[in-house]
Amino acid sequence: MKLAGKRFRPAIESPYRWRDWAAKPDGITGDELIKFVNNDEAIGPDGEKGPGLFAYLRSLQGANGGDRRDVIATVFRGTVNRMINGYLLRDVVNKVHGIHFSSSDEIHTLGHLYESMLKEMRDAAGDSGEFYTPRAVVRFMVAVTDPRLGGTLLDPACGTGGFLVEAFSHLEKQCKTVQHREILQTRSLIGGEAKSLPYLLAQMNLLLHGLETPQIDPLNSLRFPLKEIGDKDRGDIILTNPPFGGEEERGILSNFPEDKQTSETALLFLQLIMRKLRRPGAHPGMGNLKSQISKGGRAGVVVPNGTLFGDGVCARIKEELLKDFNLHTIVRLPNGVFAPYTGIPTNLMFFDRSGPTKDVWYYEQPLPEGRKNYTKTQPIQFDEFADCIAWWNKRKENDRAWKVPAADILKNSCNLDIKNPRSKVDFEHLPPEVLAEDILRKEEKICDLISQIKKLLGEGR
Repeated sequence: MKLAGKRFRPAIESPYRWRDWAAKPDGITGDELIKFVNNDEAIGPDGEKGPGLFAYLRSLQGANGGDRRDVIATVFRGTVNRMINGYLLRDVVNKVHGIHFSSSDEIHTLGHLYESMLKEMRDAAGDSGEFYTPRAVVRFMVAVTDPRLGGTLLDPACGTGGFLVEAFSHLEKQCKTVQHREILQTRSLIGGEAKSLPYLLAQMNLLLHGLETPQIDPLNSLRFPLKEIGDKDRGDIILTNPPFGGEEERGILSNFPEDKQTSETALLFLQLIMRKLRRPGAHPGMGNLKSQISKGGRAGVVVPNGTLFGDGVCARIKEELLKDFNLHTIVRLPNGVFAPYTGIPTNLMFFDRSGPTKDVWYYEQPLPEGRKNYTKTQPIQFDEFADCIAWWNKRKENDRAWKVPAADILKNSCNLDIKNPRSKVDFEHLPPEVLAEDILRKEEKICDLISQIKKLLGEGR
């Protein structure tokens, strides 16, 4: 600040700074502490009357918008203190004060605690169609899309901010100058999350990982008419796992073209993503980095199997995707990647705005040898994507990868649910009459074994 010739203004003024009311172990406690924290107006630790702590923090406002005061106000808006005993609250404050935030070990422990909170969030989330994306899948999608500094990365359904945090780490490695860091901090990552608790956690998640002023929209990303979204609203990369299985209200549906209105949230988000991808060509603010990201926007989206084979509105959206976008890759994930939240088979769909689709590459991600499923305690690992990442830029057809002309898909009612032509014959894919015969044969064998056991038991008496 001194070099810039500006007067330093702390984000939080006295007597609301930690050192003013919390740092002394024998500081205010009991009812006095509760009133200071909870009430709109209270006697502060300096003996003066003024706004209570939470009321003050909610009222903070940045000088030009978008600084730390706005973030703090956003975090505390809608937050209430659930502790009613001021003496217990003092004990908690003293414990927190004992943490050495300059110690990497203690920060690691704090980070682990925060990760546990996020995990508990994920466990309770499935009812609303929100299935939190496994970290390995997030890392894979960021790795293959390779966001470049200078572009804008969007996640319109960001949940607790997993894609944004991973992208922040990815972009941070590209920062070589102060200007690069400013770009990263101020105009690289944008999210949207309509649910209050994930929204709050996304803010915290990004702050803890080093993004000083997260730009997270707290309202429904689908609330804008699609036709009103213009170039200024578009992004260079969109990575997201939109809710699937959820439904939107009628008012939201009217924001979409009449022939593509559907109550299925995932399909509405897919249309939003297609609309918000930047068109080919440079844009203001790209500076010296324009050559890297001027080929149009790119997207990676988690979609359920139903999106691949869906007809009607779903088929019309996919027709637009194939004709107006380059749907270049679909990674078919193995069973149980989203276990235990849902057993719905899922896929990763990658497309860009470089032109119409010529061919769609499919890659069948296998389960580890000897495994039949993923579970809550044994989730998918990032290392398992190593072969797919190696294949990504040197594509050849093999036992896991195959290519289908877009023209064939369009002729087949835009059905993208195309199986691996080289996969082994799977039990579940056998014709019904063969399955029935196989089941009958096994039942007969079981009956025969039970008869033998019964006979042996009779002989033993």
